[in-house]
Amino acid sequence: MPTDVPETESAPGTDYAFDTGAADAVPQLHALEAFLDPITTGRLAAPLLAPGVRCWEVGAGGGSVARAMAAAVGPTGRVLATDLDLTHLRPAGNLDVRRHDVRREPPPGDGFDVIHARLVLLHLPERRRVLRTLAGALAPGGWLVVEEFDCTAPLRVLTAPSDDAAKLFAQVTDAMLSILQSHGADLAWAQDVHAELAAAGLVDVDTVSHAQSWAGGSLGISLYGTNSRQLEPELLDAGLSPGQLDAFRRLLRDSGFAAMSYQFVSSRGRRRGPARP
Repeated sequence: MPTDVPETESAPGTDYAFDTGAADAVPQLHALEAFLDPITTGRLAAPLLAPGVRCWEVGAGGGSVARAMAAAVGPTGRVLATDLDLTHLRPAGNLDVRRHDVRREPPPGDGFDVIHARLVLLHLPERRRVLRTLAGALAPGGWLVVEEFDCTAPLRVLTAPSDDAAKLFAQVTDAMLSILQSHGADLAWAQDVHAELAAAGLVDVDTVSHAQSWAGGSLGISLYGTNSRQLEPELLDAGLSPGQLDAFRRLLRDSGFAAMSYQFVSSRGRRRGPARP
């Protein structure tokens, strides 16, 4: 199981593996949003989100969750969306946008009623320290929701045109996970979040997980293809050939292919004290 680097500093080579400003980032974000937004919306629903609530969306990405938050809290509420790359974020109404490095900068305020971070902390070597910082920025009664992929189990192929095709899928996806680890990701972090929320002093901690089948040609399974294009230089350095990557992407479009998604784990906890009226 991967371990954290010392939390006093960032380790070299732990930059985010994906280029959020690249052309492939747009379909990557769309695939993630289509799969994850319904789950996240349910986890953030009332009583977490209500009119007048103050929210912080950490690592806001394409901004879909921040926009949903802004709609839920209404004109009397406020949502702050932060990220290192603001390419896909726009302020509007009660939605504010700010560039912010959650690893190195103090929270952009305190007394938040809801703080949400999705697919952020698993990439950060300082993940445990950052989680404690987020918990400390909550208002009494406020909720911290942390959602991650659990990438420890091999992705299960359900149907494939051949055994060789199934093996190629496993080879490429395993190589992509190894690259993420080389950038500082902890593929097992999702399993630790529940305990970390409790250790940070939060109460009413609960966790749900979700996985589903993705058929060839579906938006979900296209995520593996966009990931492979984003990571292509490093995949080639790892020994995969251009032909193998082309065959992998063709396989993802094959209606006879299906595989399971990564396990998506959503954990949340509440700071002690009464929630704001």
